[in-house]
Amino acid sequence: MTLRILLADDQEMVRTGFRLILEREPDLEVVGEAADGKRAVALAQELRPDVTLMDIRMPLMDGLAATRVLAGPEVADPLRVLVVTTFDLDELVHEALRSGASGFLLKDAGPRLLVEAVHAAANGESLVSPSITTRLLGHFTAAGRRPRRPEPALTDRELAAVKAVAQGRTNAEISAELLISLSTVKSHLASVQRKIAARNRTEIAVWAWESGLMRQGPST
Repeated sequence: MTLRILLADDQEMVRTGFRLILEREPDLEVVGEAADGKRAVALAQELRPDVTLMDIRMPLMDGLAATRVLAGPEVADPLRVLVVTTFDLDELVHEALRSGASGFLLKDAGPRLLVEAVHAAANGESLVSPSITTRLLGHFTAAGRRPRRPEPALTDRELAAVKAVAQGRTNAEISAELLISLSTVKSHLASVQRKIAARNRTEIAVWAWESGLMRQGPST
């Protein structure tokens, strides 16, 4: 199946570069481009791409606001948005994930990681640039946030899967680490989503850090 991608960036050179990288892959197709946030929202709602690559700094509407419109908590049928930017400020990443982004990638991450991030977003997984993952998610346990025990209670396997997700693991990596099948991983994460009212694995990761769960150490 070919994945349909929308590019939203105010720099034509960046969009052209992304298009060249992505369309080298046999299963990726760029179906539209937008140079500002309002156009990105309009095109995404019209075309319903599998993944939208969204810059943050754009005219008319910034990428974070556009992401909220397309994938925010109040959106009934959210699209998958991958934020790709030159800025790795903690508050921007925090806001992007809170706005419903499926992942956060730096523009200098390289072609391979860009392609991986698109596939991850399309598969309902999340990918955050490795250089900022731990620092970023640690932001959710910053001073002033009161750690709380995970509620409702999760099984030991569900807790292990949640910790792995919060560390950026893919389903395949979780399967190998926990010695369980891919279908069992998906079953555990689906159960977690129901219990904590999360819509996707990005929200699971945020919840794990905000709940204080990650202070207990990595999954075992």
